[in-house]
Amino acid sequence: MAKPASRSDLINYTKRQLGAPVLEINVADEQIDDLIDDALQIFQERHFDGVTKDYIKYKITQDDIDRGRGLTDTEVSGITTTTVTKTVGATTEFKFEENSNYLPLPPDIIGVEKIFHFDGSATSTNNMFSVKYQLFLNDIYYYGATELLNYSMVRTYLEDINFLLTTQKQFRFNQRQDRLYIDIDWAGVTKDDYLVFDVFKAIDPNSFTGVWNDSFLKRYVTQLVKRQWGQNLIKFQGVKLPGGVELNGRQMYDDAEKELEIIREQMSNTYEIPPLDMIG
Repeated sequence: MAKPASRSDLINYTKRQLGAPVLEINVADEQIDDLIDDALQIFQERHFDGVTKDYIKYKITQDDIDRGRGLTDTEVSGITTTTVTKTVGATTEFKFEENSNYLPLPPDIIGVEKIFHFDGSATSTNNMFSVKYQLFLNDIYYYGATELLNYSMVRTYLEDINFLLTTQKQFRFNQRQDRLYIDIDWAGVTKDDYLVFDVFKAIDPNSFTGVWNDSFLKRYVTQLVKRQWGQNLIKFQGVKLPGGVELNGRQMYDDAEKELEIIREQMSNTYEIPPLDMIG
Protein backbone atom coordinates (compact mmCIF):
# COMPACT_ATOMS: atom_id res chain seq x y z
CA MET A 1 0.00 0.00 0.00
CA ALA A 2 1.54 3.28 -1.16
CA LYS A 3 -0.03 5.31 1.66
CA PRO A 4 0.48 3.66 5.06
CA ALA A 5 -2.58 3.91 7.31
CA SER A 6 -1.44 1.71 10.19
CA ARG A 7 1.66 0.44 11.94
CA SER A 8 1.72 -2.74 9.85
CA ASP A 9 1.37 -0.71 6.63
CA LEU A 10 4.35 1.43 7.64
CA ILE A 11 6.42 -1.68 8.41
CA ASN A 12 5.62 -3.17 4.99
CA TYR A 13 6.35 0.17 3.30
CA THR A 14 9.72 0.39 5.04
CA LYS A 15 10.71 -3.13 4.03
CA ARG A 16 9.79 -2.46 0.40
CA GLN A 17 11.90 0.69 0.43
CA LEU A 18 14.87 -1.41 1.58
CA GLY A 19 14.44 -4.08 -1.09
CA ALA A 20 11.79 -6.53 0.07
CA PRO A 21 10.56 -8.92 -1.21
CA VAL A 22 13.59 -9.16 -3.53
CA LEU A 23 15.93 -9.05 -0.53
CA GLU A 24 15.42 -10.51 2.90
CA ILE A 25 15.49 -7.75 5.50
CA ASN A 26 17.49 -9.15 8.40
CA VAL A 27 15.74 -7.15 11.12
CA ALA A 28 13.47 -8.75 13.71
CA ASP A 29 9.88 -7.59 14.06
CA GLU A 30 10.56 -6.65 17.68
CA GLN A 31 13.42 -4.42 16.57
CA ILE A 32 11.22 -2.69 14.00
CA ASP A 33 8.51 -2.08 16.61
CA ASP A 34 11.09 -0.48 18.92
CA LEU A 35 12.38 1.71 16.09
CA ILE A 36 8.87 2.87 15.18
CA ASP A 37 8.19 3.76 18.82
CA ASP A 38 11.44 5.77 18.91
CA ALA A 39 10.52 7.54 15.67
CA LEU A 40 7.03 8.38 16.97
CA GLN A 41 8.54 9.85 20.13
CA ILE A 42 10.79 12.14 18.07
CA PHE A 43 7.86 13.01 15.80
CA GLN A 44 5.56 13.91 18.70
CA GLU A 45 8.15 15.85 20.69
CA ARG A 46 9.93 17.74 17.91
CA HIS A 47 7.72 17.88 14.80
CA PHE A 48 5.00 20.55 14.68
CA ASP A 49 2.65 18.09 12.94
CA GLY A 50 3.10 15.62 15.81
CA VAL A 51 1.16 17.73 18.33
CA THR A 52 -2.04 19.71 18.40
CA LYS A 53 -3.02 22.74 20.46
CA ASP A 54 -5.93 21.87 22.69
CA TYR A 55 -7.96 23.15 25.62
CA ILE A 56 -8.78 20.75 28.42
CA LYS A 57 -10.77 21.36 31.57
CA TYR A 58 -10.33 19.84 34.99
CA LYS A 59 -12.85 19.72 37.82
CA ILE A 60 -11.31 20.44 41.20
CA THR A 61 -11.93 17.82 43.87
CA GLN A 62 -11.57 18.05 47.63
CA ASP A 63 -8.59 15.70 47.44
CA ASP A 64 -6.86 18.17 45.11
CA ILE A 65 -7.46 21.02 47.55
CA ASP A 66 -6.23 19.00 50.52
CA ARG A 67 -3.14 17.88 48.64
CA GLY A 68 -2.44 21.42 47.46
CA ARG A 69 -2.74 22.77 50.98
CA GLY A 70 -0.48 20.04 52.29
CA LEU A 71 -3.10 18.53 54.60
CA THR A 72 -2.82 14.98 55.87
CA ASP A 73 -4.98 13.02 58.28
CA THR A 74 -3.61 15.29 60.97
CA GLU A 75 -3.25 18.85 59.68
CA VAL A 76 0.33 20.09 60.11
CA SER A 77 0.33 23.90 59.74
CA GLY A 78 -1.15 23.53 56.26
CA ILE A 79 2.06 23.70 54.24
CA THR A 80 3.51 20.45 53.05
CA THR A 81 3.33 16.68 53.33
CA THR A 82 6.36 15.11 51.69
CA THR A 83 9.77 14.87 53.34
CA VAL A 84 12.66 14.04 51.04
CA THR A 85 15.96 12.78 52.42
CA LYS A 86 19.08 12.78 50.28
CA THR A 87 22.47 11.47 51.35
CA VAL A 88 25.61 12.76 49.63
CA GLY A 89 28.78 10.79 50.21
CA ALA A 90 29.14 9.05 53.55
CA THR A 91 28.30 11.82 56.02
CA THR A 92 26.31 14.69 54.50
CA GLU A 93 22.54 14.32 54.71
CA PHE A 94 19.94 16.80 53.51
CA LYS A 95 16.32 16.83 54.63
CA PHE A 96 13.80 19.10 53.00
CA GLU A 97 10.06 19.29 52.49
CA GLU A 98 8.37 19.17 49.10
CA ASN A 99 4.94 20.54 48.36
CA SER A 100 2.27 18.35 46.73
CA ASN A 101 0.28 21.09 45.00
CA TYR A 102 -0.07 19.29 41.70
CA LEU A 103 -2.81 17.97 39.43
CA PRO A 104 -2.37 14.75 37.44
CA LEU A 105 -2.34 15.17 33.66
CA PRO A 106 -2.76 12.55 30.91
CA PRO A 107 0.52 11.15 29.51
CA ASP A 108 -0.21 12.53 26.02
CA ILE A 109 0.17 16.13 27.29
CA ILE A 110 3.68 17.28 26.37
CA GLY A 111 3.41 20.98 27.17
CA VAL A 112 1.28 23.50 29.08
CA GLU A 113 1.06 27.05 27.77
CA LYS A 114 -1.38 28.75 30.09
CA ILE A 115 -3.92 28.28 32.84
CA PHE A 116 -7.00 30.41 32.37
CA HIS A 117 -8.31 32.39 35.32
CA PHE A 118 -10.91 30.52 37.26
CA ASP A 119 -11.53 33.38 39.66
CA GLY A 120 -12.56 36.92 38.88
CA SER A 121 -11.96 40.42 40.08
CA ALA A 122 -14.19 43.34 40.85
CA THR A 123 -13.69 44.70 37.35
CA SER A 124 -14.63 41.61 35.37
CA THR A 125 -17.29 39.64 37.26
CA ASN A 126 -21.02 39.67 36.60
CA ASN A 127 -21.75 40.73 40.16
CA MET A 128 -24.24 43.61 40.28
CA PHE A 129 -21.72 45.76 42.17
CA SER A 130 -18.95 45.24 39.61
CA VAL A 131 -17.88 47.89 37.12
CA LYS A 132 -18.80 45.65 34.20
CA TYR A 133 -22.35 45.21 35.45
CA GLN A 134 -22.81 48.92 36.06
CA LEU A 135 -21.38 49.72 32.64
CA PHE A 136 -23.98 47.55 30.93
CA LEU A 137 -26.75 48.81 33.19
CA ASN A 138 -26.15 52.53 32.73
CA ASP A 139 -24.50 52.96 29.32
CA ILE A 140 -25.60 50.23 26.93
CA TYR A 141 -29.00 49.18 28.16
CA TYR A 142 -30.27 49.27 24.58
CA TYR A 143 -28.59 48.91 21.18
CA GLY A 144 -26.94 52.08 19.95
CA ALA A 145 -26.96 53.86 23.30
CA THR A 146 -23.18 54.36 23.23
CA GLU A 147 -20.40 54.40 20.67
CA LEU A 148 -18.52 51.15 20.15
CA LEU A 149 -15.18 52.98 20.23
CA ASN A 150 -15.88 54.39 23.69
CA TYR A 151 -17.09 51.00 24.94
CA SER A 152 -13.99 49.29 23.53
CA MET A 153 -11.69 51.81 25.23
CA VAL A 154 -13.45 51.34 28.58
CA ARG A 155 -13.25 47.56 28.33
CA THR A 156 -9.56 47.73 27.43
CA TYR A 157 -8.89 49.95 30.42
CA LEU A 158 -10.73 47.54 32.73
CA GLU A 159 -8.73 44.63 31.38
CA ASP A 160 -5.51 46.57 32.02
CA ILE A 161 -6.56 47.06 35.64
CA ASN A 162 -7.42 43.37 35.91
CA PHE A 163 -4.04 42.41 34.44
CA LEU A 164 -2.12 44.61 36.89
CA LEU A 165 -4.06 43.67 40.02
CA THR A 166 -4.71 39.98 39.33
CA THR A 167 -1.54 37.91 39.18
CA GLN A 168 -1.17 35.12 36.66
CA LYS A 169 -1.32 31.58 37.90
CA GLN A 170 2.21 30.31 38.43
CA PHE A 171 2.70 26.72 37.35
CA ARG A 172 5.43 24.18 36.66
CA PHE A 173 5.20 21.20 34.33
CA ASN A 174 7.47 18.43 33.13
CA GLN A 175 6.03 15.83 30.79
CA ARG A 176 8.07 13.02 32.38
CA GLN A 177 6.19 13.54 35.66
CA ASP A 178 2.64 13.88 34.27
CA ARG A 179 2.05 16.43 37.02
CA LEU A 180 1.06 20.08 36.76
CA TYR A 181 2.24 21.98 39.83
CA ILE A 182 0.12 25.10 40.49
CA ASP A 183 1.61 27.58 42.94
CA ILE A 184 -1.48 29.30 44.30
CA ASP A 185 -3.28 29.65 47.61
CA TRP A 186 -5.25 26.41 47.57
CA ALA A 187 -7.25 27.56 50.59
CA GLY A 188 -9.05 29.96 48.25
CA VAL A 189 -9.98 27.27 45.71
CA THR A 190 -13.53 25.98 45.72
CA LYS A 191 -14.48 22.36 45.18
CA ASP A 192 -16.12 21.60 41.79
CA ASP A 193 -14.56 24.71 40.18
CA TYR A 194 -13.07 24.16 36.75
CA LEU A 195 -9.57 24.89 35.53
CA VAL A 196 -8.97 25.31 31.81
CA PHE A 197 -5.51 24.48 30.45
CA ASP A 198 -4.01 25.60 27.15
CA VAL A 199 -1.88 22.57 26.26
CA PHE A 200 0.02 20.80 23.50
CA LYS A 201 -1.20 17.22 23.08
CA ALA A 202 0.63 14.48 21.21
CA ILE A 203 -1.39 13.12 18.28
CA ASP A 204 -2.35 9.46 18.65
CA PRO A 205 -1.56 7.72 15.33
CA ASN A 206 -4.10 5.00 16.05
CA SER A 207 -6.87 7.61 16.15
CA PHE A 208 -5.48 9.83 13.38
CA THR A 209 -4.04 7.40 10.84
CA GLY A 210 -2.64 10.15 8.65
CA VAL A 211 0.38 10.20 10.96
CA TRP A 212 1.58 6.89 9.50
CA ASN A 213 1.77 8.52 6.05
CA ASP A 214 3.78 11.55 7.18
CA SER A 215 6.72 12.11 4.82
CA PHE A 216 9.19 12.74 7.65
CA LEU A 217 8.11 9.69 9.63
CA LYS A 218 8.36 7.36 6.61
CA ARG A 219 11.86 8.52 5.73
CA TYR A 220 13.02 8.47 9.32
CA VAL A 221 11.72 4.97 10.06
CA THR A 222 13.20 3.63 6.82
CA GLN A 223 16.66 4.86 7.69
CA LEU A 224 16.36 3.63 11.28
CA VAL A 225 15.54 0.13 10.02
CA LYS A 226 18.36 0.34 7.48
CA ARG A 227 20.83 1.28 10.22
CA GLN A 228 19.59 -1.59 12.39
CA TRP A 229 19.94 -3.95 9.42
CA GLY A 230 23.52 -2.83 8.93
CA GLN A 231 24.23 -3.19 12.63
CA ASN A 232 22.91 -6.76 12.55
CA LEU A 233 25.02 -7.63 9.50
CA ILE A 234 28.24 -6.22 10.98
CA LYS A 235 28.43 -9.34 13.13
CA PHE A 236 28.62 -11.44 9.95
CA GLN A 237 31.16 -9.29 8.12
CA GLY A 238 32.83 -11.29 5.34
CA VAL A 239 30.22 -14.07 5.24
CA LYS A 240 29.08 -14.68 1.67
CA LEU A 241 25.49 -15.42 0.76
CA PRO A 242 24.47 -18.14 -1.74
CA GLY A 243 25.72 -17.14 -5.18
CA GLY A 244 28.76 -15.34 -3.79
CA VAL A 245 26.89 -12.16 -2.80
CA GLU A 246 28.28 -10.36 0.23
CA LEU A 247 26.39 -7.61 2.09
CA ASN A 248 28.54 -4.88 3.57
CA GLY A 249 26.93 -4.23 6.94
CA ARG A 250 29.37 -1.48 7.90
CA GLN A 251 28.73 0.49 4.72
CA MET A 252 24.98 0.10 5.15
CA TYR A 253 25.21 1.32 8.75
CA ASP A 254 27.32 4.36 7.83
CA ASP A 255 25.05 5.31 4.90
CA ALA A 256 21.96 5.15 7.12
CA GLU A 257 23.65 7.19 9.85
CA LYS A 258 24.56 9.95 7.36
CA GLU A 259 21.01 10.00 6.01
CA LEU A 260 19.60 10.21 9.54
CA GLU A 261 21.77 13.24 10.27
CA ILE A 262 20.42 14.95 7.14
CA ILE A 263 16.81 14.12 8.10
CA ARG A 264 17.27 15.44 11.65
CA GLU A 265 18.82 18.65 10.36
CA GLN A 266 15.99 19.15 7.88
CA MET A 267 13.46 18.57 10.63
CA SER A 268 15.11 21.13 12.92
CA ASN A 269 15.21 23.72 10.11
CA THR A 270 11.82 22.99 8.54
CA TYR A 271 9.41 21.14 10.82
CA GLU A 272 10.44 22.11 14.35
CA ILE A 273 8.94 25.20 15.98
CA PRO A 274 11.84 27.55 16.86
CA PRO A 275 12.27 28.97 20.38
CA LEU A 276 10.37 32.19 21.04
CA ASP A 277 13.52 34.29 21.21
CA MET A 278 14.35 33.21 17.65
CA ILE A 279 11.03 34.32 16.20
CA GLY A 280 11.35 37.80 14.77
